[in-house]
Formats: sequence, structure tokens, C-alpha cells
Amino acid sequence: MFRRLLPHRRRFSTSSASNATPTLYSNGNTPFSLLSWGRGASGQLGGGKEERRLYPSPVAHLLLPESDPQLAPTPGRLPSAGETPGVEVGISCGLFHSALLVEGGAWVWGKGDGGRLGLGDESSAFVPRHNPNLRDLRLLALGGIHSAALTTSGDVFTWGYGGFGALGHYVYHRELLPKQVNGPWKGKIMHIATSGAHTAAITNSGELYTWGRDEGDGRLGLGSGGGPGEVGSLSVPSKVNALPVPVAAVACGGFFTMALTSDGQLWSWGEKGDLYMWGNSRDCQLGVPGLPEVQPLPVKVNFLRDGDEDLGPPRVISVAIGASHAMCLVSTQQLEK
Repeated sequence: MFRRLLPHRRRFSTSSASNATPTLYSNGNTPFSLLSWGRGASGQLGGGKEERRLYPSPVAHLLLPESDPQLAPTPGRLPSAGETPGVEVGISCGLFHSALLVEGGAWVWGKGDGGRLGLGDESSAFVPRHNPNLRDLRLLALGGIHSAALTTSGDVFTWGYGGFGALGHYVYHRELLPKQVNGPWKGKIMHIATSGAHTAAITNSGELYTWGRDEGDGRLGLGSGGGPGEVGSLSVPSKVNALPVPVAAVACGGFFTMALTSDGQLWSWGEKGDLYMWGNSRDCQLGVPGLPEVQPLPVKVNFLRDGDEDLGPPRVISVAIGASHAMCLVSTQQLEK
């Protein structure tokens, strides 16, 4: 969460109270604050200690040149129709680690085992640390035991624990530093997402590739059977051939996945903003009643209408999913009479 601070006539105070909250980026006069809250037993709150924050509290300050910075892409959100100039800023939360992206660079903090921070070791970080191994970034996606990044040139890098194939490097060992994923796709990658132990990537032509853990729950969207590795894992990025249309955004949950078309159809595994989903449906997280507990292939999600006949069909513009629930943001337009 970002909070814009009221403008100051002077620089941040150098008192001990101010030093507790560092200024990580300074390239302007407009102050912003990064806030965190919740459980921070592994340092993921960035406050310098194990703690539980009951309400949003500052982690770091930023000084930006404009009052409305450009938001970096995030998993599950359609790309903007037209990008505005300005410093690009983004945040990402994994299970036990966090990250901040500013103008292509990254700061990371939290639990470090498995190498998920990408700093070259397995040490945890309780305050934000600049990662010199990450540059020219466009999107950061933090998972449960690993991390993924997309560069401005369309390359994908992953690092961390690779025991379930979530890194996509054709092997199952950990990587302490970011390593490029050499997938079978043609062209550039435009969008990525990750979850506890599986990862997804979309090419500039709208093809979706997935890899990682699949315990027979269908989360990879590749059909029944899972992969050849540990507990059905697959370390080889593989194309999801069951999708009938190109997709533009994807989000990965704990045991399921969803993809979004460029015109707002949602596939929970669309046409014109349709949503598709697939994977574990035991808790109704796929949004389609009557499915089996495991839905291994994409199924289209239909939306209930609120009875207003003057409104057009809903168009999905953003999606987000957790371990066993999902949310989406839709827009509707008034029909012309």
C-alpha cells in the first residue's frame, strides 16, 4: 500500500525517529510512503524485527518527481491502453517475503531460505535491501518459496526453491541468484504470475505457458496426470493448448489459475473480457457451480446480472486470487437506446 504524504518544505528529518524509516529512492520532491501490516515473523513487514502490525505502518519513504507515478504491471491486471510517462513503481508480496520496484530496480526483504530474495545466499532480511542482481524490471511476482521477474526486454528470471519445478529451469534444485528461464516460446514474454509453487507466463502473441507443482489438481491447465517430477511437478514451461483465444493477463492461486483476455473476458480455466479458471474447486473458488473437486481444464465463468437491463455485460479489468478465494474488478456500461 502506498500513501501520499503531505508536501514538506524541507528534507526528511535526520532524527533517530526518522532514521527508523529509510528513504529508498530520491528523484523528486513529492513524498510517498510504503506501508505494511499483519504478521511479520519472517521479516516480511520490513520494520527491522519480528513483529505483528495491527494497522498500516511505514516501511520506507520515496521521493518522486510527480504526484501520480506510473503503476508497474501486476499479475492479473490487463496492460494499460496508453502508458503515461513517469517513474514506474510497484509492490509485491509473497508468502513470507516482500519487494518494492522503482524505475526498474528492486528492494527485497523477508524470509531468505531457498534463496527467494535473490541476494546470493539464504539469509533473511528484516529491512528492505537493494538487490543489485535485478535491473531493468517491469514486473515482480513473489511466490511462496520462489520469486519471478519480467524485464523490459521481455525476459523472465526466477530464483529460490526449485524442488517442485516452479523455477522452470528443467531441473529441481534451488537458485540463489536470478536465472533466466529459457522456455520453448517464440517472441517475448509480456506478463507473468506465480503462486506457492507454480508459475505462468504470457507471450506477446497471447500464448500461455505454465510450469511447477500440480498434485493432480489441474492448476497448470495441461489436463489430467500432472508432471513427471516430485508430486506431479513439471519443471518444463509448457503451453496451455486448451485455451481457445489469446490471453493478456494471468493470476496464480494456491491450487488453481485464471487467465484474462485482452477485451476483458475471464477464464477461470474469454471472449471480450471473459474469465476462465481451472484447478481445485473444492471451496467454490472457481466461481462455477457444479464442477468436480478437480477441474483440470479451463472453464468459462459467467456473471450474475443485478437485474438492470440498461447495463451491458460486465467487462473484467483486473483479477486477483489467493490460496482458496478469488476477486475481480469489472466495469459495465450503459446501453444506448
